Order: sequence, then C-alpha cells, then structure tokens
Amino acid sequence: MFAPDQFLDLSQTGHSLLFEDVEHVWQALPKIAAYLQFRLKPAILGKLVGRPFISSSVYVGKGTVIEQGAMIKGPAWIGENCEIRNGAYIRENVILGDGVVAGNSCEFKNCLVFNDAQVPHFNYVGDSILGHKAHLGAGVILSNVRLDHEPVRIATAEGPVETGLRKFGAVIGDHAEIGCNAVLSPGSLIGRRSIVYPGVQWRGVLPDHSIAGLRQDLQIAPRRD
Repeated sequence: MFAPDQFLDLSQTGHSLLFEDVEHVWQALPKIAAYLQFRLKPAILGKLVGRPFISSSVYVGKGTVIEQGAMIKGPAWIGENCEIRNGAYIRENVILGDGVVAGNSCEFKNCLVFNDAQVPHFNYVGDSILGHKAHLGAGVILSNVRLDHEPVRIATAEGPVETGLRKFGAVIGDHAEIGCNAVLSPGSLIGRRSIVYPGVQWRGVLPDHSIAGLRQDLQIAPRRD
C-alpha cells in the first residue's frame, strides 16, 4: 500500500540498501543509524569556506561546498556537489544525496534526502524522507512527534495505519513542492509531483499529482485615520 517505489525513484539515491525488505516506505527510517554505523567512512572531499564545524563522523563528497557557520554533528553522509549553507544544522544520522541544498537555519535529524532535493530556508526535517528534486519552501516544518507522544499513525480514508514509530515526520515524493510556512503533521505522505500550498497544515496521504490548498475569505476595508 505504501511501498517505497510508490513515492521514490530508488535510483536517485546511493543508499537504496535502506529499502531492502521494506514493506512500507517509513520503515527505512529506523535503519539509518545502523547503516551509517557500519558503512560510513569519514572523509572531507569537498570545499570548506571558512571554518564550519564538522565532527569526526562525517563523510563529504567531491564538489560539495560547506560554508562557515554550518554545523555537522554526525554521523552524517553528504553526497557530491551539495550546498551546505551558513546556518545549516545537520544533527545525527543524516544522509544527503548528490546536489542537495541545505540552507540557512535548516535543521536535519535522522533523515534521508534524495538527489537534487532542496531544503533552503528555515526548515525542520526530522525523521523524514525527501524524494528526488523535492522542494521545501521557506519556513516549512515536518513535525515528527505527536503532542500526546503516542506512536505515529497514518491517517487514511480507510482508517489509521499504525507505523510503530514514536518519531516520524513525513515522506515527500519525487518532485513534490511544499509551499512556504506549510506544516506537515507527523505521519504525512506526499505523493509524486504533488503540491501543498503555502500556509497549509497537512495531515495524512496526498495522492500523486494532487494539490492541497486553502482559500481565505479576505476582507478589504478603507483605513480609518
């Protein structure tokens, strides 16, 4: 029902092994820590601008530029030709593919980001998967914990689907666009090439090639001095 290839082109990550024997796409998330523990070989092959903080448990591929003011705690695996901009905060168990943009005031934690995805401004990406060329507008938040701290459930038309995860943000399909200041509640699944309009608070499953939007009832009145 929620197979990885329903949302993601697995040829657009060098880490498709995470999806072996996975029935539901989110089941790759708990595997990231062990995957990095056994496969990560720290190295800095990219360019450092100034003196960003990079821990000893980080791999950075060729052509990647990491600007001063970025902080990479690791374990983290960053691909080739990425932009890690000033103010990016990359925490533990993060995998970024090739050509990824990680921008100012963006925080990443226990996540997998496919090639050419863009997370450029004031975003939180926790316990989530972003597909090939997925894009988050400024201020997008992928919320990963329920307010009652119960395990995350996927809201579907047929009823809730249990994930067994206490922390799970979202899966954003290939080429999906999330508009500025949208908030995705825990357990959100966004289909390929779908759009979530700015300011939307989304929960549940958005099918492929769909648009989720809000209509505001704006009122304009003359200003009284």
